[in-house]
Parts: sequence; C-alpha cells; structure tokens
Amino acid sequence: MSAAKMRNIGPKSAAWLRQVGLRSLEDIAAIGTVDAFMKVRRAGFKPSLNLLYALEGALHNCHWQEVPDARRTELVSAAEAAIALLPPPRGRPAAAPVTTTHHEQAPVPAFNLFDDERSGDTTTD
Repeated sequence: MSAAKMRNIGPKSAAWLRQVGLRSLEDIAAIGTVDAFMKVRRAGFKPSLNLLYALEGALHNCHWQEVPDARRTELVSAAEAAIALLPPPRGRPAAAPVTTTHHEQAPVPAFNLFDDERSGDTTTD
C-alpha cells in the first residue's frame, strides 16, 4: 500500500514519507513508528506528534485517535529521547531566550554640509 493511500496519512505527510524513502506500509513497518517519524524529522520537516500517532494507527489499521494512551506515552517518550540525540541545527546555535536591550543615545550633533563664511573658514585657494 502506498503512503498516499495509507490510513491516517494525509497528502502532506505522504509527501514527507515519500521524500525520505518510505513509500509503503511495509517500509514503515520495517523500521518502526518512531524511526519513521525521526526520519521525517531529520530530513528537516517539522512533524507534530499527530504524525507519530498516525503512523502507529496505520501500522495497526486503526484510526490514530484509537491508539491506546499507554502506547502513545511510549511513542512520545521514545521520540523525545531520539530528538534529544539530534545535533543542533547547522550554521546557528541552538535557540536561546530572546532579550531586547534599549540603549539611550545622546542626540547627534548637526553637521554643516556646505562651506559657510560664517563658520570661521576664510581660507582661499
């Protein structure tokens, strides 16, 4: 069964799965729910936990909301542990709290843009 026709998997999720090489239910079953979710995440997409539940539901041929709470907790714990092992994004440090600093500035003096005889410059060439 292709990713586009799997239960619980919408077009956006199906596209993500195809892009990471998971084209069928068998492909997902071979690596497991959490590894399939992590493959999508490592590819740079931003899947929510709903994808995790949808993948589990697809493997068990049930609606994602029917995945038992105990199993959801296991899946979330495993996904969080895997996410914690991911390296920070390349080229920029991990996000930190944003702070804003306001500096008081003295007024900038006005500059005289043109030579003016009144300014005391009386030299001539």
